[in-house]
Amino acid sequence: MVNGERAVRFSAREDDRENQFKQVWTQELDDVFSDVARYYDCANNVATLGLLNWLRDSFVSAIELRNGQKVLDVCAGTNAIGIALLQKQPDLEVSAIDRSEAMQEVGRASAAQRGIQIESIIGDVHQLPFPDNYFDVVTLQYASRHLRILDVAREIKRVLRPGGHFYHFDMLRPDNKIVEGLYYSYLWATLRFTSWLFGSNSASLNCQNYFINALRMFYSADELTQLLSHLGYRNISGKTLLGGTVGVHKAIKGP
Repeated sequence: MVNGERAVRFSAREDDRENQFKQVWTQELDDVFSDVARYYDCANNVATLGLLNWLRDSFVSAIELRNGQKVLDVCAGTNAIGIALLQKQPDLEVSAIDRSEAMQEVGRASAAQRGIQIESIIGDVHQLPFPDNYFDVVTLQYASRHLRILDVAREIKRVLRPGGHFYHFDMLRPDNKIVEGLYYSYLWATLRFTSWLFGSNSASLNCQNYFINALRMFYSADELTQLLSHLGYRNISGKTLLGGTVGVHKAIKGP
């Protein structure tokens, strides 16, 4: 497929996703994350049957770090990744950006409890408030389904220095249709259980169908690799976990 055809295909798919979910993305998700911030990490641990730390460690272990690097954690949430990276390499300069003040409030408190310094920015990750070629490493995790990922990955490439690394970690749409069907059934049951267990409010309850449908319209591991290649990233590698339901991607900004 030539570049022009690929550009049209990805843009059309992103338009479809945005048209389907625009109201949730722009109006409802802030209320959802304001509700779940207080129990977000605990709920994810329940939802993954206690595998959250293993999944997080699998991602962090894939991230190559050097002394004094500038790191940006996009959609940082509760700063779990930023904290883990600073525990791995304490002299990093880590910035965190997220649209949810409630999630970052939890993240700032979590970092402070550990004596860890992370710069916190509240903003739209589709327009990163940083200069070109600024960061050595950028991470993005557990948020791509809620974004125009084509635009965000392009912005990430802009703020990365030449040779800088982008690491992506998220739930993906499995290639195997049987696994996909079982996965959605499990997620539906898990969403209902965790909502009951943690006393979710109406905003969270009303978005349960959205979380399943967002995955249905998202990318598989191979498709995400193709998207990154289309944007000009190089040395792209992808690794799937748990039957292709979760993926780790690594890509480098070319010169």
